[in-house]
Amino acid sequence: MLALQNLRGGYGQTPVLFDISLEVNQGEVVALLGRNGMGKTTTIRTIMGLLPPTGGSLTLDGAPIGGLAPYVVAQRGLGLVPEGRQIFPTLTVAENLIATARPGPWTQAKIYDLFPRLQERERNLGRQLSGGEQQMLAIGRALMTNPRLLILDEATEGLAPLIRAEIWSCLAQLKAEGMAILLIDKTLDAIMRLADRQYIVEKGVTVWSGTSDDLAASPQTRERYLHL
Repeated sequence: MLALQNLRGGYGQTPVLFDISLEVNQGEVVALLGRNGMGKTTTIRTIMGLLPPTGGSLTLDGAPIGGLAPYVVAQRGLGLVPEGRQIFPTLTVAENLIATARPGPWTQAKIYDLFPRLQERERNLGRQLSGGEQQMLAIGRALMTNPRLLILDEATEGLAPLIRAEIWSCLAQLKAEGMAILLIDKTLDAIMRLADRQYIVEKGVTVWSGTSDDLAASPQTRERYLHL
């Protein structure tokens, strides 16, 4: 579905990505791992068209998408839950959900089934929500675009343990329903339970890839690249 091959990019004249390669197949959960500042978010921003690639290839279903406008990338079926949530603070929960909605199976009612708390708060403004509720809303807003691939940058960062567990349960449910997911997070135990495969990024280069079993069997890899 999504394929990055020797992708390069960065911010203006400052290169950050030097050789990023990864794939996400239909119905698969893939994690992008690495320490802070290694290029994970830059990779996501480049996939979504927020930054232009400067080399390599970026394709969706074999068709190039590198350099397309973000709204075109979204129309092709990629939904983003950005780092920091970035919900609309002056819109209500319901307005946040419908602001970017596209036709498809994910409706407001289905989001409320997934996250009942959002229905309870549907008339509250985005800025009145807790961090966990904002993350639920950010996921719901992305799902309302009816994506084929859901991308989450720091899926559970800064959330309380109970809310974290609820988010992981939601992602497991989405996987069971066949949703392809690419995610960044620091909770390695949860990632290894959920993800089919992982890629590790070090200084803008993909330095390791494998399954959860492969990573579990390689403490040297975890220590070297993740300091775990």
